[in-house]
Amino acid sequence: MSNIEFAILDFIQNYIRNPLFDKAMVFITTLGNSGMIWIVIALLMLCSKKYRTTGLMLSVGLIGSFFFGNLILKPLFHRTRPFDIADGINLLISAPRDYSFPSGHTLASVISATVLLIRERKIGFFALALAILIAFSRLYLYVHFPTDILGGVIVGIIIGVLSVKTVKKIMRI
Repeated sequence: MSNIEFAILDFIQNYIRNPLFDKAMVFITTLGNSGMIWIVIALLMLCSKKYRTTGLMLSVGLIGSFFFGNLILKPLFHRTRPFDIADGINLLISAPRDYSFPSGHTLASVISATVLLIRERKIGFFALALAILIAFSRLYLYVHFPTDILGGVIVGIIIGVLSVKTVKKIMRI
């Protein structure tokens, strides 16, 4: 953990945090809990003939997020969360108990935004905006370091692209 990471988190706490944003960021981060918003979108797409292939790609990506992010990277890095290190942090949400790197909310969100940007451009821009908000909410709420978010973005783009390519190859499209 570098001092610059805490400087970024503390800047958000000291200069951006306010009661209106507190409510908004809690709501936004809740959308990303367990990837639920993205799972719902994938399921809705799977139910539509027009979007079924995209829904499958999204589902493959989200499964990849769980396995690679939660079962491999988090245990491998064992990174402590910022609120566990810094003193005097008043969390607005329940304290996450898993490891910090990479941000699972960011990982699932970026995978989803990547798949949707590749496959369904208009929906993809909405997904990208939501992914950015969810990722920022994790910093705002002091539950992730900036490099946790960056790691989620990088791995998310890779898994998102691989999900699209894998499903295309399997389905021969």
